[in-house]
Order: sequence, then structure tokens, then C-alpha cells
Amino acid sequence: MEITVEVTKLIKRYGKTEAVKGISFTVQKGEIFGLIGPNGAGKTTTLRVLSTLLQIDDGTATVFGYDCKTQSDQVRKYISYLPEDAGAYKNLTGKAYLTFIANFFDPKQKQEYLRRGIEIADLDDRINDRVDSYSKGMMRRLLVGRALMINPRLAILDEPTSGLDVINAQEIRRIIKDTVKDGTAVLLSSHNMLEVEFLCDRIALLSEGRIIESGKPKDLMKKYAVNNVEEVFTTVVA
Repeated sequence: MEITVEVTKLIKRYGKTEAVKGISFTVQKGEIFGLIGPNGAGKTTTLRVLSTLLQIDDGTATVFGYDCKTQSDQVRKYISYLPEDAGAYKNLTGKAYLTFIANFFDPKQKQEYLRRGIEIADLDDRINDRVDSYSKGMMRRLLVGRALMINPRLAILDEPTSGLDVINAQEIRRIIKDTVKDGTAVLLSSHNMLEVEFLCDRIALLSEGRIIESGKPKDLMKKYAVNNVEEVFTTVVA
């Protein structure tokens, strides 16, 4: 399998505090890989490093062989990042916002990106309303559309279904599943263990900046003789 992401002995500090303490993992082409753990475990920091928003202090992190620290411009050509706390320009309509984002990419694909973004957001006529009139769930659908409409080779998603009701969350999960069929890799973080179990091919459990367990969800459930990933999580982290 082609390796999309390779993280080796990654360390990230904030002042004297080590938020990430020498973690290593890989993400393969067409794979959904989940980082899970309690608040403060280092998940979002790791995603931000791979999104080139933070520079590492030690170790290496590469995307398609490009170093996230020294070749960030190259890395950005392949990725799309959806932060948990992402927002959109509230004075624009949903459609205008997606159009604005599409303009940053291949002009020949602009209309196709816009079409796909509108399809993923699935806001019907509300796509023509201003973003400041959207509910939290509607905003999240728009932002997921923004993240995936450009068909990135690596989608980095932090809490992709945050704020969505059950039906909308199921639809976003289906879209994420469909996204990897063309070889796109997805690296995601979620506190929803049922979501992680449904979506992820492999997971890594972080605690206090270290990976303390990793593998396929089914293999981990068997290893710890439990019925779901949530029980794996509580068994390992507790």
C-alpha cells in the first residue's frame, strides 16, 4: 500500500510542556485513520502539524514524501483541513462562500468543485442564504462541503460531525466513506466512538501525548474482549 502520511517520533512542545511525546504512525492511500483520546491528549496538535499550521520540535512528519516542516508549500497542494472550530464568512451566502474557496484552486475545475461542495452540503435552497442565518449543524455541513469538494488526496478532519443531528451525521459519514473510494486518505479525530468504529480502518489511541494502543477496531475489540471501541477506549485509557 502507498503511504500517504508518515509520522516518526514526533515531538511538539508549547513552551516547556510536551503536547506530543514521540508518536509514530502511518496512514495509507484510501484508508480512514482515526486519532482518538481524551481532551488534551495531543490529537488536534498532531492534525495541525500535518496541516502545516504548527512546526514540530523533533522527529519527522511527511505527506506523500514531503516534509511538513521544510516543504509545507508542497504538502498544502495535497491536503484539505477541517478544524473543529472552523467558521465561514458570515456575510456571504453558502454558495458564495463555496465559490470563494473554489477560486483558490484549479480554474478549470472551479464549477465542478462548486457543484460538489453544494451537493455535499445538501442545504437545498438555504445554500443561497447568508451564513449568519445558519444553525450550527448547517454550518458544519457547509464546512464539510468546503473541505471535500476539491477531492483532496488527504483530508484531515477534526470532529467532522460536530453539531450534527443523527440523520445529518450519518450522511456526512457516508460521504467520508465514499471519499476514500478514489484513493483519498482520511485522517480524522472524533470523540464519538461509534463514529470511529464505523468509519475507521485503523485507529491510534492517544493519552497524555503518547500513542498507547493502535490497530484495526475489530482486532482491538478482540484483544481486550470488549464489544465496541468505546469499551476499548475506557479500558486502555482508564
